[in-house]
Amino acid sequence: MLKGHQSWVFENHPMITATGVTGGPFEANGKLAKDFDLLFEDLWIGQDSYEKAHRVLFEEAIKIALKKANIQKEQVQFLFAGDLINQITPSSFSARTMKIPYFGLFGACSTSMEGLALASFVVNHQGANFVLTGASSHNAAVEKQFRYPTEYGSQKPPTAQWTVTGAGVALVQKYNPSQKHPVITSATIGRVIDMGLSDPFNMGGAMAPAAADTIQAHFRDLGLEPSYYDLIITGDLGRIGHDTAFELINKSGLQLERRQFQDCGLLIYKEDQPVQSGASGAGCSATVLYGHLLNEMKKGKYQRILVVATGALLSPLTFQQNETIPCIAHAVAIEMID
Repeated sequence: MLKGHQSWVFENHPMITATGVTGGPFEANGKLAKDFDLLFEDLWIGQDSYEKAHRVLFEEAIKIALKKANIQKEQVQFLFAGDLINQITPSSFSARTMKIPYFGLFGACSTSMEGLALASFVVNHQGANFVLTGASSHNAAVEKQFRYPTEYGSQKPPTAQWTVTGAGVALVQKYNPSQKHPVITSATIGRVIDMGLSDPFNMGGAMAPAAADTIQAHFRDLGLEPSYYDLIITGDLGRIGHDTAFELINKSGLQLERRQFQDCGLLIYKEDQPVQSGASGAGCSATVLYGHLLNEMKKGKYQRILVVATGALLSPLTFQQNETIPCIAHAVAIEMID
């Protein structure tokens, strides 16, 4: 059901019944390593290119989710997925392998919640019984495309962020009251916001206004107060973007508490890991949500969370043509209900 101008309320409560989360060696040394299902020892993952390794990350996450749910891939109606690489080829090639009807998505690092919102909409309105959705990124592949190959050893400014090597996948299906799983209750689809920033090494600062805009729209459309949620968490704003978004939101009249407002890019790595402003990448919010946050919900730490994945909609070509960076954020509400 449409609520307000840009939000959906899912009255049938589609459930997240299984997840699959994979990561690389850097994530294996991070704070959330125990929340990954599978961690690889090197970035190559037995492949001869980083892009092929990226594909394997996503394929393995899909297989894990299917195994946990005890269903076959042939039972899944649709796959919603995307990444950052060359016309989302890792996702598309994974769909080729899995042979599941496929929607390829590009929302940059907001893709995880774009996919979850769409999957929930389809299941809520009985358009499918089982839908897989996910997002992924690979540090070396993304750095090579958007910045410099890691072998080049270029220095980064403090505003830069570290791209997560990881994939997060969720299986969404019809609500079953006899099962205790997180349900998706609503989603707010973001607008493209461009405040004129053009520095590709400050993605957090560029994306912060989009995050603030979507959060404001969510509470306006649904008529809620921020206190409704135990946690409001952005995707990958990093330290600079997270602080900026917090300030923008509070200036708008919504009163958030610091303890209630967190960022996936600030949770995944340890303080002594050299990630500058924090983590980023399409796999950042996907791995943190489908691993760590849902585990915390099942333990009872959180009852209601709002996940706001942010994305910078630039490309190497737009940067070369001196374009500014348009950004977007999509929000999805997840709850444990009786």
